[in-house]
Amino acid sequence: MPDSLAAKPEAPGRQAAFELAAKRLRDAYSQGPIGPLRETMDSSDIESAYAVQSINTEFWRKAGRRVVGQKIGLTSVAVQRQLGVNQPDFGVLFDDMLIVDGGTLSSKDVLQPKAEGEVAFVMSRDFDNPRATVVDLMSAIAYALPAIEIVDSRMKDWKITIADTVADNASSAFFVLGSQPQSLAGLDLLTCGMMLTLDGTVASVGAGAACLGHPLTAAAWLAATLSSRGQPLRAGDIVMSGALGPMVPITPGSQVRVRIGGLGSAEFHYRSAQP
Repeated sequence: MPDSLAAKPEAPGRQAAFELAAKRLRDAYSQGPIGPLRETMDSSDIESAYAVQSINTEFWRKAGRRVVGQKIGLTSVAVQRQLGVNQPDFGVLFDDMLIVDGGTLSSKDVLQPKAEGEVAFVMSRDFDNPRATVVDLMSAIAYALPAIEIVDSRMKDWKITIADTVADNASSAFFVLGSQPQSLAGLDLLTCGMMLTLDGTVASVGAGAACLGHPLTAAAWLAATLSSRGQPLRAGDIVMSGALGPMVPITPGSQVRVRIGGLGSAEFHYRSAQP
């Protein structure tokens, strides 16, 4: 793992700047999108961005939110091209981000949301291996599920750098998991097709190979990275492994559904907030 991803102590002045950036991001959830964080960190300064992310993770934990897993972002070449970056990132999943299959998301809870189809994994046991391979990780996965991630950005007009999205908890918002777990045995997650529809109209298509070559490759990258940071995956953790195709904007009133070959489907309704 690059040294830039390792957690390091920060000088007092830098720490104050990180705290301010973290507060700006928290305030944006209720006050609206903000400009980029370039006054705090360079656009490619991933180390500082993860420091900001960690501040907010700890803030929300103390506020009562419970961590239930991790998400990987920017694993699809198509999504990387959309955002002008060339490497994955990760963020934290909290319990209140989960929308039940067939459930509803209110427009009052997001700013500028987009949806993407993904494969989710659920861990059967703790996993701590900084040199994790796909084979290593497979033995620690209980099952896979079709999933939708609702991504959002606290940055105006989604004009983000890699540092912006990392600091912003990897542009996370909510996620939906399918309701029928599937064993990895016999699953073809390399060539499996993904189709995401809005009100029955195809809006995004892709395949397992679009996710860092394979969703399990992305998950192994995450497992190794987290272990190297002293934050290994735990039994029961959910891993959102990354987009299988381009993310698409969603508008209130839409029924969003994903179908993934061999895994099944998941869906939610995006509605306008009541006045």
